[in-house]
Amino acid sequence: MATRPASQALLLTDADAGMMTAVVSAAADIALVIDSQGVIREVSLGEEAVQDLAETHLWVGRRWSDTVTVESRPKVLALIAGTQGEDTEFAGPGVTRQVNHPIGGGLDLPVAYRVVPLRSGGRILALGRNLRTLAVVQQRLVDAQQSMERDYIRLRHAEARYRLLFEAVEEALVVVDAATLNVVEHNAAAARMVGDTARRMVSRPAPDLFELESQPVVQALFSQTRNAGRGEAHGLRLAGGAEVRLVGSLFKQDGVTLLLLRLVPANAVQARGQGGPSLLDVVNAMPDAFVLSDMLGRVLSANQAFVDMLQLPAGEPVIGQMLDRWLGRSTVDLNVLIGNLRQHGVLRLFPTTLRAGDGQTTAVEISAVAVVDGPQPCLGFTIRDVTRRLPAEGRSQRLMPRSTEQLTGLVGRLPLRDIVGETTDLIERLCIEAALELTRDNRASAAEMLGLSRQSLYVKLRRFGIHDPAGGAAE
Repeated sequence: MATRPASQALLLTDADAGMMTAVVSAAADIALVIDSQGVIREVSLGEEAVQDLAETHLWVGRRWSDTVTVESRPKVLALIAGTQGEDTEFAGPGVTRQVNHPIGGGLDLPVAYRVVPLRSGGRILALGRNLRTLAVVQQRLVDAQQSMERDYIRLRHAEARYRLLFEAVEEALVVVDAATLNVVEHNAAAARMVGDTARRMVSRPAPDLFELESQPVVQALFSQTRNAGRGEAHGLRLAGGAEVRLVGSLFKQDGVTLLLLRLVPANAVQARGQGGPSLLDVVNAMPDAFVLSDMLGRVLSANQAFVDMLQLPAGEPVIGQMLDRWLGRSTVDLNVLIGNLRQHGVLRLFPTTLRAGDGQTTAVEISAVAVVDGPQPCLGFTIRDVTRRLPAEGRSQRLMPRSTEQLTGLVGRLPLRDIVGETTDLIERLCIEAALELTRDNRASAAEMLGLSRQSLYVKLRRFGIHDPAGGAAE
C-alpha cells in the first residue's frame, strides 16, 4: 500500500474512514497501521508533516523497528509488546515514547508515538507527533544559554580588571550617586585619606566625609557637577582634618547618573607617601598594552607592552603617530572606537586586530575610556592579545589546509609518499569534522555518511584526537 495524505481515508476495517482522517489531522502528524508481526501496512500523514515525512511511503511493507535508529528499536518493540499485554508496565496503551527516524543528509527526525490497539487481526494504530520544531527550539535555547554564559565570563573578567586598576590607583577616588549623594564605592587610597570614618563609607552621605565648614562648598560642587559635567573646589577639609582639593566628574552607568570624586591632597608630593608604587609604575608594568591618545587618536603615551606588541624597528617612534597605523582592520575600526567613546565615555571588549611593524596581524580586545575633564582631554586604551585564548564558540578551531606553496616547499625534504600521506590525513580529518558537525556529533549517522563502520570511525577519531568516543554525544 502507498502513503496517502490525511485528506484521504485510512483503510481500517474497525473505524470509520472519515473519523480516522479527522483524528490524524487533529491529533497527530503521522499515523501507522501495524499488523501483529510489527509490519507497517499503511501510513497517513497530517498536512503539516508532509514535507518532513516525505519518505514515509518507503516504510510500507517494512517492520516498524527497521525504520528507526538503533537506539530507538527497544522503544518500538516495547510499544508493540505493550499493546499485546506482554509488557504493560513499561509501555502500555496510552504511553508516549520518542523515537528517531533516520532521514536524508545523515540527520534524525524525532517523533513521539502513542499506540492504540485495534479490535481486529491484532493490529495497532501508532499516532506520532513531529518533534523537529521542538528540537530546533531546544537547540537554540541551549546555544543562547551558552552564549550568555560566555558573555557572563567576559563580564566577570572585565570587572576583575576594573577592580584591580581601581584599587591600584594611588589617587583617592570616591563614586557617589548623583541623586542621593550617597557613597557607592571607594578605593583603598580614599579609605586611607579619610581615616577612621572610612569604616562605613559606603551608603553614607558624601558631604558627611567633610567638616561642617566645608559641607556647603561640597554641596555647591555637586550641583555644579550635575549641571556642567565637571566641578572643582579648593581648600576643603575632610572630617579627619586633612586639606584636599576636590574634583568632580559626571558619568552614567546602566541608566544611573554617578559622580566620580577625586580627593587630591593639598600637598600632593607629601600625600604620595614614601616607597609606594605610582600609577605610572603600575601602568608600565602591566602585561596588557596601554595607550594614551588625544581625542583624534594620536598617541600621547604608551607602556612597554604596547611597544613590544608592535615589534617596530629600533629608533622608530610611537609617540605622535596615529593609532589607525597599527590598530584595526581599517580606519573604520578606530573611527567607531572614538565615536563610541565620545558618545558614551566608555567602551568594553571591542574585538579588532593589531598590525605589527613586520606586517603580522594579531587578534586583540580593547577596553577604552574617554577623559574629558582633565587639563587635556584624552582617550585611554587597554589592548589585550587574545590569540592564545581558547575559542569561545563551539568546538576547537579546525586545521586549515596547506597552501600549494607550502606543499611544494616540502619537495626535496620529504619523500612523495609522506607528502601525499600528510595531505590525505588532513583531508580525512576535515571530512570527519564536517560529518560530525552536520550530524550534531551523532557518530552512527556520521559513519554512515562517510561510508565507514562505526569502529573504523572511532579509530580515526582517536588517531586525530578529535573526540573521546566514550564521552561523546549519544548516537
